Amino acid sequence: MPMSTHPGRDRFSSSAPGRVTHHSFSFGPHYDPANFGFGPMVCHNDDRLEPGGGYPDHPHTDLEIVTWVLEGVLLHSDDHGNTEVLQAGDVQVMSAGSGVRHSEMADAASGPTRFLQTWITPDEPGTPPTWRTEHVEPGPGPTAVVGDGGLPVGTRGASLHIARLTAGTTIDLPEVGRQHLFVAVGGGCVHGQALGAGDAVRLTDQPGVTFESTTDTELLVWTFTESFRR
Repeated sequence: MPMSTHPGRDRFSSSAPGRVTHHSFSFGPHYDPANFGFGPMVCHNDDRLEPGGGYPDHPHTDLEIVTWVLEGVLLHSDDHGNTEVLQAGDVQVMSAGSGVRHSEMADAASGPTRFLQTWITPDEPGTPPTWRTEHVEPGPGPTAVVGDGGLPVGTRGASLHIARLTAGTTIDLPEVGRQHLFVAVGGGCVHGQALGAGDAVRLTDQPGVTFESTTDTELLVWTFTESFRR
């Protein structure tokens, strides 16, 4: 399907003490055989944490895990001795490779925390785990935060661009074979389709696509240029 729209209200949500997560794809107890992923993207979660809430120690292997913090402070620690304080505007790429155990918790003194996390399949399994973090201030056009000049990621052709738009701004989207758009904040329009906060669009082989913001908006655009069929 060249373009499919996925309203935020239709996303499966899971909850635990101190957190609520909205999922874009089949995840955990929510089994959806028609929605396992999009290209190498196998998870796209929108996490809302109460102060002190989050994910205690848990494992990952053979995933490229990209975290973008929108609000609050996220505390990361892992079994390789890394500790990081991620604030709004920070992006982290964790290549889990041969195995990582880590925790992600909202700083209890910093109020609620919201972050978006994407898991994508790496090109090579079993590599040594790595971590990279950077602070980014996206501009009015798509700003590369991962791939394409941003932080490196272990999946060829994968990149994440973020744009912060004022109302009435129109931007051209990258002309690549596969794109995943997510409206984190605000709203806009693609191909005549109105989008609000939490809505997503998946595009395949659609050149010349534009996004027009209808209010102040933060837009995340994942692109995948490599041939990958799911």
